[in-house]
Amino acid sequence: MACVVAVLLAVVYGAGVVVVRKKGERWSAWLIAAFYLLGIGSFLVVTLGFLGVHSSDLRWAFSTRTALLLFVSPALLALGRPVMLARRALGQGGVARLDAFLSSRVIKFLGNAVVEPFVTVLIFAVFLTPLAGALRLSAVGQAGVTVLIPLIGLLLVLPLIEYSTRRTAFFVTVEFLLAFVALIIDAIPGILIRLSGTVLDGLGTVAGARPAWYPNPLRDQQLSGDLLWFIAELADVPVLIILFVRWSRVDRKEAKSYDDLSDAEMDALTQEHLRQRRN
Repeated sequence: MACVVAVLLAVVYGAGVVVVRKKGERWSAWLIAAFYLLGIGSFLVVTLGFLGVHSSDLRWAFSTRTALLLFVSPALLALGRPVMLARRALGQGGVARLDAFLSSRVIKFLGNAVVEPFVTVLIFAVFLTPLAGALRLSAVGQAGVTVLIPLIGLLLVLPLIEYSTRRTAFFVTVEFLLAFVALIIDAIPGILIRLSGTVLDGLGTVAGARPAWYPNPLRDQQLSGDLLWFIAELADVPVLIILFVRWSRVDRKEAKSYDDLSDAEMDALTQEHLRQRRN
């Protein structure tokens, strides 16, 4: 499944690059390298490497794989600016449909930095329930994690990186402040998993040959909580940086728009604002 997803991503992105260059436009080699080497590369390492191989046997491997597919691989894929590439490659009708999708309520909702920590908590809360064990031991569950978790991550991170929705300086300031709250909210599932004295997924050691270095079920769960906590906290740092850059750009743009107003226009705007406050 991971190879199918990787090939599909590679073909679609490559087709977009070919179309853009046929139009005589330039597409940065750095963006191509970021998408293929960092984005698809990290996806394959996470899904086919150590974490993928031991994901069914080890709780910490399964939860770490899920966290990296949610945070890291989508962010690295987004560095290749796939939305910008699509805008340049698609025709007028395609761009209109893309804009309609990006302007939909779902994307606006998920592209809000205030929403991200709650989505993260909802996903990580699964590791507090027996459902985590069922997913870990199920081929369908593992495939679902491979496909759905990176998709959710892309829907969360693309609006932030691509800056596809307009925000006021006040709204971005609120997002920036609430992102600090996410540092606490994101940590809750990992802390609860780490502190629990019982195995939450209801499973013991996976049957079959077991390497000597495998931890016991409770220690396995504790490692899972430690890594979830660490990854969730670390993933908030780039979001804070992106929001700070966004805030500075929006603030500078709004300040310039006011500077460009004539004295008469500024006076009329002030009077309108005062009338609205009195009403």
